[in-house]
Amino acid sequence: MASGVRTDSLVHTSGELTVRTAERQPCGGPTSQPECVSEGPGAQRPTSTCTRANKKRFMNQETDSTTISLPSSASAAEMLAAAIGQIRFARDYTLELLEATPREHWFTIPAGLPTNIAWQVGHLTVSQYGLLMFRIRGRQSEDLDLIPGKFRKAYGRSSTPSDDASVQPSPDELLERLGRVFESGLGVLETVSPEVLLEPVDMPYAAYPIKLGAILFCPMHEQIHAGQIGVIRRALGLQPVR
Repeated sequence: MASGVRTDSLVHTSGELTVRTAERQPCGGPTSQPECVSEGPGAQRPTSTCTRANKKRFMNQETDSTTISLPSSASAAEMLAAAIGQIRFARDYTLELLEATPREHWFTIPAGLPTNIAWQVGHLTVSQYGLLMFRIRGRQSEDLDLIPGKFRKAYGRSSTPSDDASVQPSPDELLERLGRVFESGLGVLETVSPEVLLEPVDMPYAAYPIKLGAILFCPMHEQIHAGQIGVIRRALGLQPVR
């Protein structure tokens, strides 16, 4: 395991971003969030440091700078359209896997694995809210109903999967919330302006350290977890869907 976590410091100029990277120690213990970013309605805006002490230590470290050329507004709009198609494709595959998995197996943690289907679904819900909504247009009052704090804590990054169905939403409830966030997230993308897409954002992102990059990362993240769902299904003795 690496001793440090990459931290990005962004300097935005016209048409370019300078990304200054450094190695820093993760804050907290092994169950803490590496970037100390909790992307839920009750969370603070994403930050690049965990505490003021860590920020001061980071600023005193030697850094490497990389200048990244940003896409034009027209290119960003085209890339957004492609990303929406990828987001839909990834979700269709995830749903295909879930529909082929009996509900009674959703809370089972197979021997040798650290997770189950229920956690994967809850985590995809929290993550998609963070990537397509919270990071793009900020927190809104109705988000507390969409992603309650208890739900975020149960399925957010670094949470621990549980096999106790009595303390979790049912499979149907998990699927219903997954679908609500999916439709709400696409609704945000349908109205976002190219100028907003070019605004800087912290990790995680793909290709560009801007809000467009957070959107591009969304289908990649879902496909990663679709793969994990596939592994869980095989460990449960189920046949692959493709």
